[in-house]
Amino acid sequence: MNVKELKQLVRDIPDFPKKGVIFKDITPILKNPDAMQFVIKNFVEFCKPKNVDKIVSMESRGFIFGSIVAYELNCGFVPVRKKGKLPYKTVSIEYSLEYGSDTLEIHEDAISPKDKVIIIDDVLATGGTAHAVINLIKKCGGEVVGLAFLIELSFLSPRERLTNFEIFSLITY
Repeated sequence: MNVKELKQLVRDIPDFPKKGVIFKDITPILKNPDAMQFVIKNFVEFCKPKNVDKIVSMESRGFIFGSIVAYELNCGFVPVRKKGKLPYKTVSIEYSLEYGSDTLEIHEDAISPKDKVIIIDDVLATGGTAHAVINLIKKCGGEVVGLAFLIELSFLSPRERLTNFEIFSLITY
């Protein structure tokens, strides 16, 4: 498996979730053991030298990759969820979307001060969600030492919102 072969597994779904959007469907990667091993191996290689304490991922597809990488690195995994989905006391952040706003939450005890954290998710689009999660981690006292994504939509210029952070993307469009 290589990046070119991995990219060929991504399926374009036009007009999903709304007209004019081309959704990048990663389920063909998820069902392919060679592809999944390639993705996890590359994420682990990016993360390992940074000696991270926690991997943070956003629901829901980010959980798939983040939890496996945390297991491989023998570090903690922290889920970031939409408002009202976590059972314990939370820290939250509201952020702007293209049309409106949303709120993300993390358990208040999920990140300890000075924890080194890497954010892992499936897609980096505008960078808005990743930027919000960075701020959420900072509110908890953690230090973001990198971000890793399966897919980056570079035509949306997400890196403009994420300056000063090392970003790793396997597939770029």
